[in-house]
Amino acid sequence: MGQRSGRQEISKKPEVALSETMEAKIEVQSHKEETQELKTKNQKLTSVFGVADLKNAAVGLYNLGQSCCLNSLLQVFLMNIRFTRILRRITVPPSPAQRKSNVPYQMLLLLEEMQCGKCKAVGPTELARCLAGHRVKLFVQHDAAQLFLTLWNLLKKQMKKPELVEELSDLYTICIQEHLACQRCSSEIKSNSIMLTLPLPVLDANSHRLKTLEDSLRYFFRPEELTGQNMCFCQQCGRKTTFLQSMKLVHLPQTLTLHLKRFCFERSSHTYKLSHSLPFPQELDLREILTEDQCLADDREKATWQYELFAVVAHSGSTSCGHYCAYIWSLTECKWYCFNDSEVCQVSWDDVKCTYGHSGSYWRETAYLLFYMKKHPQ
Repeated sequence: MGQRSGRQEISKKPEVALSETMEAKIEVQSHKEETQELKTKNQKLTSVFGVADLKNAAVGLYNLGQSCCLNSLLQVFLMNIRFTRILRRITVPPSPAQRKSNVPYQMLLLLEEMQCGKCKAVGPTELARCLAGHRVKLFVQHDAAQLFLTLWNLLKKQMKKPELVEELSDLYTICIQEHLACQRCSSEIKSNSIMLTLPLPVLDANSHRLKTLEDSLRYFFRPEELTGQNMCFCQQCGRKTTFLQSMKLVHLPQTLTLHLKRFCFERSSHTYKLSHSLPFPQELDLREILTEDQCLADDREKATWQYELFAVVAHSGSTSCGHYCAYIWSLTECKWYCFNDSEVCQVSWDDVKCTYGHSGSYWRETAYLLFYMKKHPQ
């Protein structure tokens, strides 16, 4: 009995060993297949994005349910050659779970699908799921300026290469220096801040309409006296005093984003839209708009402050019921296109100018975000 029992145990040992060996082999083979699949995918991406700078096809994005805001911003990102040059150099996450939750990678896959496919539109489903995992709500109305900031922060956070993060910052971020000067003792407080967009007013302090984009820029950088409830505490004086607040421009990015503050909030928590006309130019030279006192930059930096309009994200409808679309200048075809979810059509500059705004008619398209590109980047 003991021998039989012993033989049975001995006979089982090779089976157990064989099973473990087979499992190990299967695991190794599975890892090899996954590695090969990833390698093939990377080679495919390289072959596609090696020519991405020459190929910015006008392909639409299907609306997944109130995703017009997301679609418009994605088109602005992916039609920007300087952005896709950064995007196609990201590190591909190693595991399937990491790839599903990585916004830059999912945006890269969407770009590949848009450039390789033969359809007039594709669905950004996987990217939308990825964003939902990062608490970006789906099937709700978004504010384009807020969503643009959210997308940019996720891109910056998940790009692992420091050089790409730096390039992304150089592409989009604005450097401003804020000055606070006490009007009693003349002591000054200076602080630098980084901004993704310039939030430009469309009304002045007396609720008068600003007439042009240049007027909005000048008004944003004007000195403002802080009095009454807005007074600041002065360390030198030991009490609250009147301060003069001013903003000075230090550095401008390759892609300058201007946010027209058309949504106005009242004390009653009611939000309404300012839809009056505010013309914006095709070419923008900040050197001609701002004074010397409003700039903290050398001549070499200022020489690059000449811009051309690249894209307009326009809003139609009311604050509670609206729609977004994007007008984008194709850098490869030198044509204007209107991206309205899955519908894409070529348009003229006169069509773009229709987004200047219309008094008393908020249902028509009105420019909300303006994207300008440097004409002569360093």
